[in-house]
Amino acid sequence: LGLALYASSLCAMSGAAFVYHDYCVIGAGPAGLQAAYFLQRAGRDYIVFERSHAPGSFFALYPRHRKLISINKQYTGKSNSEFNLRHDWNSLLSHDRRLLFRRYSQDFFPNADTMVRYLEDFASLLKLRVQYNTAIIHVTLEKNEQAWNGHYFLLTDQDRKNYKCSSLLVAAGTWVPNVVNFPGSEYVEGYETVSINPEDFTGQTVLILGRGNSAFETAENILGVTNFIHMVSRSRVRLSWATHYVGDLRAINNGLLDTYQLKSLDGLLEGDLEDLAIVKDKKGKLHITLRFYLENRNISAGIDSITLPQDELDNFATRAPYDRVIRCLGWKFDFSIYNRSLRMMPGKGNIKKYPQIKPSYESRGTRGLFVLGTASHSVDFRKSAGGFIHGFRYTTRAVHRLLENRHHGVPWPCTVYPITQLTNSIIKRVNEASGLYQMFSVLADIILLRENATEFEYLEEYPIGVLAELEMQTGRKARNGLFVIIMEYGRNFSGADKDVFYYNRAVGEAQHAWQSNFLHPVIYYYKHLPTEREMRLRPPDWPLPRPNAIHHVVEDFLTDWTAPNAHILPLRRFLENCLGTDLRNFFAESCFLFAFTHQKLPPSCQQGYVRMQGLLGSQELRQHAVQAGLLQDYTHTDFLGDRHPDSHHGSQEHLRRDHGIPLRPLQHLVNAKDE
Repeated sequence: LGLALYASSLCAMSGAAFVYHDYCVIGAGPAGLQAAYFLQRAGRDYIVFERSHAPGSFFALYPRHRKLISINKQYTGKSNSEFNLRHDWNSLLSHDRRLLFRRYSQDFFPNADTMVRYLEDFASLLKLRVQYNTAIIHVTLEKNEQAWNGHYFLLTDQDRKNYKCSSLLVAAGTWVPNVVNFPGSEYVEGYETVSINPEDFTGQTVLILGRGNSAFETAENILGVTNFIHMVSRSRVRLSWATHYVGDLRAINNGLLDTYQLKSLDGLLEGDLEDLAIVKDKKGKLHITLRFYLENRNISAGIDSITLPQDELDNFATRAPYDRVIRCLGWKFDFSIYNRSLRMMPGKGNIKKYPQIKPSYESRGTRGLFVLGTASHSVDFRKSAGGFIHGFRYTTRAVHRLLENRHHGVPWPCTVYPITQLTNSIIKRVNEASGLYQMFSVLADIILLRENATEFEYLEEYPIGVLAELEMQTGRKARNGLFVIIMEYGRNFSGADKDVFYYNRAVGEAQHAWQSNFLHPVIYYYKHLPTEREMRLRPPDWPLPRPNAIHHVVEDFLTDWTAPNAHILPLRRFLENCLGTDLRNFFAESCFLFAFTHQKLPPSCQQGYVRMQGLLGSQELRQHAVQAGLLQDYTHTDFLGDRHPDSHHGSQEHLRRDHGIPLRPLQHLVNAKDE
């Protein structure tokens, strides 16, 4: 029957006209709009399909109580826009500074209605090509050797209009409510429809199924008017400050933990929801029992004929009847619109609510189909921020760069620097970059060394899960070794059962940097690009295979890694050991001396002094350097016997004038001292 329906659908499509676009994007939520922005800036042919009349339809309903848990920090003490995005969890990436979320709300936890307005402005001000009131109800494939990926994607909307595209970007999110079926589940109210008016719960006893932020958000709303609230789930509560995962319970919603632990009637229970059963008595009260008590019994016969747990155990925890039971179990991805030919399969275990995708965010079953936004969270579920705006705005940009290289021959953007700028480049990025900071252990900066290590290419925010495919995915070559810069928490610091406030939890000395617990930069050095096999066999909980060398920059209370002795000096020496060179900056006098006493000059001398670069020396510059203790005062040393000391200085000035020997510029004086 399935084959017959599939064949008939293909026959129907074969006679229909298709509107073609290179890229089709399903969903005009934050991820869909972010993808549209990058496609439009690149001048690509694309269309975004949105089932609602406006973008961000999910936020028009959720969260039900309208307070977002994504922070909107107005002030950081810094004017660097990239740094400030580290603490702005709502803005999408764009060139238009009007579209920063702090211009829409001053609230630290904004209202969801503000997010809807923001997304509407993002789409309209940037003139993104969004087709509203278009619900895609069926997606299938058409084999074609001329297509980019060997097939086209065929889409059908609710009006039976047909569309064809070469690449499909799915940004529809997870919006289908998770429902658990058990005897009596028909008496359960869903989070998506339950009343949000606290007065409707006055004097009632409530049971909530679930233990995520939606469950605690619901409890927080009615905490002051109910008799008591019980909450049941199969897993224990996980606090975000302990797990360092923003999807776990946030402090803004955890009032029920206070009333539970401070013995004010409310409570939390653990149990498998599929083992439960609900029986309704004649007064409309809901009694909790276990499924096996109902085996071979007729639930419609009435509660009097059913054995309840308290009949055998008189202190059974949920023996008191409830007035209402509310389901708050989150959402899952909608697989129903995708034909079998696309092989869009759910994940396994705790990621079964997401489609199976590769670390490149491409479907495991179909080439050219990429999953963006919340639905792509299986790549870093419970590890990083890829399921949230402040994370997937960067993974969406990464996918765009992969597509630009694959389909249009545009290599991954990079900047080429002389090797003398290696330390500075890393320090600048780890102190400013938002993508590295938010997508820790998932996105990394890659430094590709060029031949003889005289220059390097700097690639930003590449998905480390496909590091072995770097040359193919970016169009760049990694023939001479590479550095990988990522942010990491300590290996054993995060977890639901961890005490993250214990004494001596912080490391402050550089020699113990590898024991750092809080988020800190880690630099991996590889002489050769890791292989697929090495990626598969990497140690448990390691984001990357074992490198040839590794360096941890010690954690910092201010997340400011600019301390000369604690941060910069150990990093520079690590890089020097890996490269076998000296990365210090030297004055012209030192370079002049090295030229006569060494076979090889340091890179700063090769790329500056030898090329006649820098400011010509003057008495003022020399005096400043001597007073700062950066140069020896040779004017008081008689190198030429009977010659007056001033004549030596005059000879040096004459030599510089004749041969153009430069001094280093003033801005290098602070870093020029030979440590």
